[in-house]
Parts: sequence; structure tokens; C-alpha cells
Amino acid sequence: MLKEDLILKNPLRVISPADKGKTEAPKMGLLISRAGLGKTAILVQIAIDSMLRGKKVLHVSIGQTLEKTKIWYDDIFHNIASAVNLDGAAEIEEELMTQRMIMTFNVESFGVAKLRERLKDLIDQNIFRPDCILVDGFDCSASPDKIFGKMAELAEDLNVEIWFSAICHRDDARVSKSGVPAPCHETDNMFDTIIFLLPDAEKKCVGLKILKHGGKFDVDKSGLTLDPSTLLILNS
Repeated sequence: MLKEDLILKNPLRVISPADKGKTEAPKMGLLISRAGLGKTAILVQIAIDSMLRGKKVLHVSIGQTLEKTKIWYDDIFHNIASAVNLDGAAEIEEELMTQRMIMTFNVESFGVAKLRERLKDLIDQNIFRPDCILVDGFDCSASPDKIFGKMAELAEDLNVEIWFSAICHRDDARVSKSGVPAPCHETDNMFDTIIFLLPDAEKKCVGLKILKHGGKFDVDKSGLTLDPSTLLILNS
């Protein structure tokens, strides 16, 4: 398969058309599930798809080392390349990784002000200006409205797309009218796209239920799943 075909046939086209311009990108996206269902793998696939389409990606990894985050990219890209028999995979991977920057934070040290400060330095020094930012591992259980509000301002100021991963807990029954579980049940209006990951024991996979897309709440019809063995997004 050629790179162009991979872009067009990527299951992520359900939420992001291949020809969508930078200024039309969703400003805020959310992946939410219980721990261990594959949120990081999906974020990495969003990143790889963005890079394939010529965008620069900043992966903000909270509580995870630089090397471990790099391994996620290596493993996911190799699984994609193997699954579709991608032509020139090694050259494509080398090219893509020049469009990615990983920024790590300790759990205690992360904050929107600090992220904004680091980004300003990168942009002012003409080192790296992202089109897409992924925030993985952030605990949004405390004052999520304030945090997401500040991140929405950052997205607007830089004209970037921002994706978050968030953990919900089995023992917290709070949920919004649209089906978004706590701790994001009162902030669902801040996101353009919200995807809820649910284990499917019958199909032996993880289902990706799109609770919101294009700024509108709707019944999910995507049919997207996550293969637990490869951690790749598939069309069911």
C-alpha cells in the first residue's frame, strides 16, 4: 500500500476527512475510558495520521519517560506498516518522526502555564510549531473546567488541534445527558469530538463509541474498534 492510500483508507477518516484543512480542524478532542483500554495507542494513531498529512505533532507525555513514549510510536507504526504492507515503510517512518516532538512532565509539575511557556520558547526560537497537540496522562479529576478552559484558549491562540486522554472510574456513576462519564461529565460542551472506549467481551475487542463529533452530540454509527493484539483502530 502507498502512503496516499493509507491516509485515505485510515479508519480515522470517520472523524477527520483527509482533505480537511488546518483551520478547519477540531480544536478539542477527548478520549475517555477506564485505565488500560488503549487510549495512548489511539492518541499515537491520531498523531501518525496527522503527520502523514503533513502536520507537526507535539506529544505531551505526563508521568511517562521519553523512551517509553518513543516505543509507543515505534510499535504502532510498525504494526500499521505490517498490517497494510506499506511501501517504503522505513523511509516514511524516518520522515514522519522529524514532524514529531515529545515533551515530558512529571505528574506534579504539569500545568497549562508551564506548557504554554515551553511552547512559546519553541515557537519564538523557530524550533517547532505544532499543528496538533496530544496530552496523555493528565489527571483531570480536579477542576477540569478550569484546565480545559485554559487549554481551549491555548488551542485558539495557536490555531491547533488538541486531544486529551482521560480516565473514568467504575465506582463513579456520574454521567452527562450525552453519556460522557465523570470526571468530564460537566465539561462535554468544551469538546468538538468525544470518544468513549468500551470493552466488548463478545467481539473480544474495545469499541470506540463516538459520543460527540463536529460539535454535535449524536448516536454513534462509526463501527470503529481497537484490536487488543495490535492496538490498531479497525473498521468492524
